[in-house]
Amino acid sequence: MSDVERNKQIVLDYYQTAFGGEPEEAVARYVGDRYVQHNPMAADGTEAFIGFVKWLRSENPELRLDIKRVVAEGDIVVTHANLVLKPGEPGQALADFFRVEDGKVIEHWDVIQDIPATSANNNSMF
Repeated sequence: MSDVERNKQIVLDYYQTAFGGEPEEAVARYVGDRYVQHNPMAADGTEAFIGFVKWLRSENPELRLDIKRVVAEGDIVVTHANLVLKPGEPGQALADFFRVEDGKVIEHWDVIQDIPATSANNNSMF
């Protein structure tokens, strides 16, 4: 398996484990000695990440994260996903960028967009 393919698998496992309800396990297995956060609404560090995921899941116990695609180049892995907080709602489109170093996630950026009820075109956001 190439480094790029390994990085993609690390990010997928990390993201799915965390949002599947096990953020502590995700951090223990897949995060390095630092976690740099570029979302201005989130603090750096793993404790902040764990707290956010726990809070989000406590507010939305039926939360579902559906990763639609994964793209990687070098040490950067990008996921495009649909985050649905409550069944029946369209949710949000997420573009998450992760940097992987020595087999561990160490940095994160994201772009989040609500999925609107109507669209000016017939294309899906996914």
